[in-house]
Amino acid sequence: MKKTRRKAPKPRIINRDGGFNVVRIGASNYRWRDPYHLLLTLCWYKTLAVISFGYILANALFALGYLAGGDGIENARPGNFLDAFFFSVQTMASIGYGAMYPKTAYANILVTIESLLGLIGLAMATGLMFARFSIPKARVMFSRVAVITPYNDVPTLMFRVANERQNWILEAQVRVSLARSEITKEGDVMRRFYDMSLLRSQSPLFALTWAVMHPIDESSPLYGTTPEAMLEDDMEVVVTLTGLDEIVNQTIHARHSYITEEICWNMRFVDIVSKTRDGRRSIDYSRFHDVMPLQN
Repeated sequence: MKKTRRKAPKPRIINRDGGFNVVRIGASNYRWRDPYHLLLTLCWYKTLAVISFGYILANALFALGYLAGGDGIENARPGNFLDAFFFSVQTMASIGYGAMYPKTAYANILVTIESLLGLIGLAMATGLMFARFSIPKARVMFSRVAVITPYNDVPTLMFRVANERQNWILEAQVRVSLARSEITKEGDVMRRFYDMSLLRSQSPLFALTWAVMHPIDESSPLYGTTPEAMLEDDMEVVVTLTGLDEIVNQTIHARHSYITEEICWNMRFVDIVSKTRDGRRSIDYSRFHDVMPLQN
């Protein structure tokens, strides 16, 4: 039996997780030059791991400093690293159990320095945790594919958007752009973006689903194109959504993109809106991504 080799996924501007999919060659590692932004963008367990490592490292360094001053901690075993380490933990956290305390001028000076740095570190860690919790994040679901289907006898690019939270997104706005590779008269390859007009680009109250539609008329950058031409020009539909979360009263953002292989021609989305027996509107999110061929 002949095995078929699975093709590698085509590069896209926006990853599935919403990240920017660009390989930087020759650029410096700027992320380490901006540690605050780095800690905000890392996942939670990595952020906690970095903070824990820094906390342990700082206490270990101060413990070595206490040991370097000789027998400067009362009720601590001379030269014992663990006693010096836990004394540093008590000092940095302002615990002060009272069993161990500095008894020399050198130890008191080191305690003063560590107490100051501990206050600064506690304030920075508290601010970082608060900033991470307070950053508004959109829970917006985009359909896995987009379709090109007739709508009022006009070929229309269509995809679905849904609000996964049970709240309102106020003044929601969607912007759609087409990215394509073009060759200039000089033979240079340029990546250009074209705005795509929508039948409805704003929604005063976005709570459930939204069918975003772009008519492919004479003014559309997709006018006259074919699936083969989209592949050749490496086209990609880039989507951004912004709105105001009514709960936190802050602006939220969501982004997505559709490459050529994710745009289905002569297909339509399956209907997901119906009514229950008592007359209420029902939405079947389990079929949110499903499409079906057009009926002749």
